[in-house]
Amino acid sequence: MTEYNLIFGDALVELKKLPDSSVDLIVADPPYNLGKDYGKTKDNLEKTEYLEFSKEWLAECNRLLKPNGSIYIFMGIRYISYIYQILEDDLGLDFQNWIVWHYTQGLGKKKGFSSRHDDILVFSKGSNPKFNLDDIRIPQKFYRKINNMRGANPGNVWEFSHVHYCNENRQNHPTQKPEGLIERIVLASSDENDVVLDPFSGSGTTLRVCQQLNRNGIGIEIHQEYIDLTHDRLSKEFNGFDSIDPRMERVPFDLRDPEIREEYLRNHENWFLKNHPDSVEKFRKEVKKLYEVSKVKPKQKELF
Repeated sequence: MTEYNLIFGDALVELKKLPDSSVDLIVADPPYNLGKDYGKTKDNLEKTEYLEFSKEWLAECNRLLKPNGSIYIFMGIRYISYIYQILEDDLGLDFQNWIVWHYTQGLGKKKGFSSRHDDILVFSKGSNPKFNLDDIRIPQKFYRKINNMRGANPGNVWEFSHVHYCNENRQNHPTQKPEGLIERIVLASSDENDVVLDPFSGSGTTLRVCQQLNRNGIGIEIHQEYIDLTHDRLSKEFNGFDSIDPRMERVPFDLRDPEIREEYLRNHENWFLKNHPDSVEKFRKEVKKLYEVSKVKPKQKELF
């Protein structure tokens, strides 16, 4: 049975209390030092102070990672090059990916271009990190027998909508991340019963995802109100993650062969939508639109 441990305190203090080589995956969304108001704290340190803060918590994360464990770090453009340098040059970690999280809505700007993406650095402690490709594949746009029917690699540009304020899962936190985005990270770089650490737990998204994917989660959070919010969030009934890569809902073209189509459709919902029940009906409607499933033999019709 998996567990979660939500720790109230300063990450720089609490990370030091955890044992060496005890964590399989770290998902970190630290303050970007852009002056956001988190209630009791604001991320408006002087540049040198912010970089020292970054070096300190990253060094602790390096100590905590197991051999070939991975760390994913969300970071804004202003400091991402410095974070990259700390990870590679100071800590000797192995670079794996630079992921772009593209979102369709964000704050508008009257001068300059409005931001529509965040960046995620992926490093590992060793050159052979865990990577579960089959768990994160996306449906192919066109079915080709020569390709893997299970789906394609999602690539390093990810599209997930922000958790809008009208979403029932929206928490009172200024930088809440979509659950579907964290789901992909956790599935890709950890196995069931592994230990996943979030040193800046915030609204508790990483712990919520770990809870549903059978990982052991550790979260550290300096604000008591977010600790209380997370406990409440973890106690609620699970009705699916609050976001999804829109490609997961698509139905491949060229599935004209009834036998191939039947096999694929039987698997699609389990492969891509099992944690996203709200997307199932949309997928089924698209299937009927493309392939007129309502007219096929009863055995296949039962799938819908």
